[in-house]
Amino acid sequence: MKHTLKGWLADNAVTADNKTDKILLLESAGSMNLEDLLQEMFEANTGLQPETLRHVVELYHRIVKNAVLRGVQVNTGLFYAVAKFVGVVEGGKWNPEKNSIYVALTQGQEMREEIAQTSVSILGTKANVMYILETEDRKSGRKDGSATAGKNLFVRGAMLKVVGDDPSVGVTLTDRQDTITKIDPDDITINKPSELTLLLPTNLAEGEYTLTVTTQYSASKVPLKTPRSASTMVYIGGKDAGSEDEEGKLPGEV
Repeated sequence: MKHTLKGWLADNAVTADNKTDKILLLESAGSMNLEDLLQEMFEANTGLQPETLRHVVELYHRIVKNAVLRGVQVNTGLFYAVAKFVGVVEGGKWNPEKNSIYVALTQGQEMREEIAQTSVSILGTKANVMYILETEDRKSGRKDGSATAGKNLFVRGAMLKVVGDDPSVGVTLTDRQDTITKIDPDDITINKPSELTLLLPTNLAEGEYTLTVTTQYSASKVPLKTPRSASTMVYIGGKDAGSEDEEGKLPGEV
């Protein structure tokens, strides 16, 4: 099956002095959760009933999860999954307040082969588009989505300046249980269209969060009537994405 990803050209906010420098932003085709995936599987006319499909998928999830969390490096073809330890172990003792377990997922051979067959369609130039290009954990200097509770997080992008009186305006962090933490406006220590510096709350538990910036800022200086948002994933406690060699394998894999 041939795939096509669509994208919009936008000014690269990081190189403000170069007016011809562009980046390509993905045109979103929406989002899907487990229920959506199960429905699409059923509509593929496999001959299996919805409850059977659900049972198989949930069983698959449970087997993969249990294998990874007993130390198995799982290779499904679509992705690799392996458990990693995060944090310095002081005094030879595991401290849940400073140490954590992170499961690294990297693309597998099947996904890489599909990517190689995927074409890109450029839709044109999109002016005044809002986006998050990258984040940087000021404590570690890492730009892979890592973040540290109680420390500064630098956010680069375009049209990010947090302004407006709509109640939704601001910066939020949403964990995997959909618990939302809103950053105090006073903790947005640098607030510019192309960059934000955020002092993260000290009480954030380690794990995966969706960082969302919502603003009424516009290049015309006239506030937008309807706020708009941009989001990215951050990982409190650090992200250990694993490392692939040139063959795309994880360390120790043959």
